[in-house]
This record gives sequence, C-alpha cells and structure tokens, in this order.
Amino acid sequence: MKRVCRFVAYLGLVATLLGGVSVSADDPLLFVSSFKAGEEGAIHAFKWNLATGVLSPTASTTDVEHPFFLALSPDNKFLYSIHAKQFSGPNDEEVAAYKLEGKTGKLTLLNRQSSLGTASCYLDVDATGKTLVVANYTTGDVASLPIKPDGSLGPAVTEIVHKGSSVNASRQKEPHAHCFVISPDNRFALAADLGTDQVFCYRLDAEKSTIAANDPAFVRSPPGSGPRHLTFHPNGKRVYVINELLNTVSAYNWADGTLTEFQTISTLPEGFTGVTHTADVKITPNGKFLYGTNRGHDSLAAYSIGDDGKLTLIEIVPSRGAGPQNLLISPDGKWLLCANMPGNNLSLFAIDQKTGKITPQGETVQVAMPSCLMLVP
Repeated sequence: MKRVCRFVAYLGLVATLLGGVSVSADDPLLFVSSFKAGEEGAIHAFKWNLATGVLSPTASTTDVEHPFFLALSPDNKFLYSIHAKQFSGPNDEEVAAYKLEGKTGKLTLLNRQSSLGTASCYLDVDATGKTLVVANYTTGDVASLPIKPDGSLGPAVTEIVHKGSSVNASRQKEPHAHCFVISPDNRFALAADLGTDQVFCYRLDAEKSTIAANDPAFVRSPPGSGPRHLTFHPNGKRVYVINELLNTVSAYNWADGTLTEFQTISTLPEGFTGVTHTADVKITPNGKFLYGTNRGHDSLAAYSIGDDGKLTLIEIVPSRGAGPQNLLISPDGKWLLCANMPGNNLSLFAIDQKTGKITPQGETVQVAMPSCLMLVP
C-alpha cells in the first residue's frame, strides 16, 4: 500500500507541473527507468505530446530492481530491462522481458534470464527481434540471448570476455564493457569498452542469436579516453563514440565492420578544470546535429555535423539537473529529453531545426534516479 500511495503522490505532482494537460491516444509512450533498489526500482510510463512536449504519467511497473537500461523489440510489443538485486554485486544479474499491454504503459513480466555478468549496463535488440545483446561493465564481458516468438528470453547463447587494460590506473585496470549497439544493417554489433580504450566489433548471426569476433576485432581509442556510449549516423556510414574519461567525442568512418577515426573533439568549454565525465550521445533523425552529456559540469554539448561527418561545437548549455545520464530525441527531431539521474528529474529542450541550438522548455519533471529513456514510436 505504501508503494501505491507514493506513486499516486508522484502522479499528482507531475499532473500539477503539467497543468492538467489532456492525454491523446495518439501520443507515443515513453518509458523511464528508476535506478533504485527494492520496491523503489521501477519503470515509469508516460504519454509524450509531441506537439507541446508535455509528459503525462500513465503507469508504473515496480517488480524490477536497478533497471539501469532498457531496450525495445522492433515490433514495439516487448520491453527488456536490466534487473539487478545488487548492482555490481557478487552474483550475475538478469535481463527481464516484459509484454506491453497495448498503449496503457502497463507491463507484464514474461521471464528473466542471466546476463552472465555484473553491472549490466546496456541492452539492444536486433532488427528481426530474435536476438538481444547485453554489456556487463564490472565483469567486462558481452553476451547474446535468443528472443522467443512470445517475447520471452532464452538462456544466453554466446558470452565473450574482453581482455586488456589502459593508462588510467584508477579506472582502466581491467575491461569494462559499457555499451553494445547493433549496426543498422543488422550484421554487426559494436561494444565500447571503457577499461581497454577499445571499440570491439562482433559479427552478429540474428537467426542463431550468436556473436563472434570480427576481423579486424577492434579499433583503439585515444589512450585514457574511456569510450562509453556510441551511436550510428542515420546514413549508416559513420559512428560517434563519447569518451567518459577524457570528455570527448570521437568520429569514425564505418564500412563493412571496420572503424576509422577521423576526429576527436572536446565536450567541455575551454579552460574548465573540474571533475566531470561524459555519459550519452545522440543524433537527430535528419543527421544534422549531435548532443552529448557532461556529468559534473552538468551540461549538454551540441554540435553540427558537416557533410564530411566532422563535428563543430554549437554551444554548451546547463542540463537543468545533476548528472545528465541519458538522452532521447523525438522522432520529428524537435525535442531533446534529458534524464538527470542524481538530479532526480527529466528536463526538456526544444531543438532549433536550423541551428541545432537547444532551449529549455517548461518545468523539470521529478523522477527518482532516471537512468534510461525509451520511446515506443
């Protein structure tokens, strides 16, 4: 009952902030994970009005702990989440499979399977909906799991443990796989490893739900950079990697499983000397603008993307909350939503379609430790 009362109060607070805005059946669903233990861990559902940018809460799923990251099936029928009773603890964590109950935001648990690692921090689903991949930070490994026709997960088929280290003595003594992203052509999966300063490339067999090292198997990032998240450009020809430890973004040409770096650019204003680390990187659907997060400096860095793929800094603006963790850009490219995890809020920005500049919109929305944003188109 206490949990229900807390969520009712949460709904009331958000409704107050939104001024009683009505919800349309055509508004897409937004899922937001709360990175908390026990009954405080949750996946919250909102309706997102893309005309106004307004978020309206609809439901909350609470049978999940430390749901650090989410992934969606290509048919939009199933949602997958990290489930960890003790995040980065001694026991392997799990991936939970949920069925979406229409457009209500309610989720029905199907099953859970081991992620084969700890501090599980990233999920992705292939274009056929038959394979899920997961990155495990503390154990420095990646794994692939089959997805059954009913959306439930089978036991992992492949696990690959990364090897190596790098120059940062406190953060890079061993591998730390931090993301695992499937390529647009569904043939490869790229894993950024913060501990080894490498982006690993794997061949993906979606039918068998297996991964295998590509040739070449990886590309090296600048020493001490700590690659964290990556994203493919909409044209499928370039990859952008945000580097947590050196607060930079690296740009790569991408061709048939091979990455070739052509630029690295700072995410911080000139002269800043404080402690800060990047987290997420996203590109607008039209491929013209890129945004990255700075945790510590608590800001968002905006860039234009040239015809040659090179980045030019547009501006660096406050994230409106502490520790900007995850970003989401609306399908029309007009809105940028930021999850400020230790700041316990979501902040909304309007994207200028011509310049790429971002402008704060409305009040921030309170959500406990928001760690991942996932939109159902």
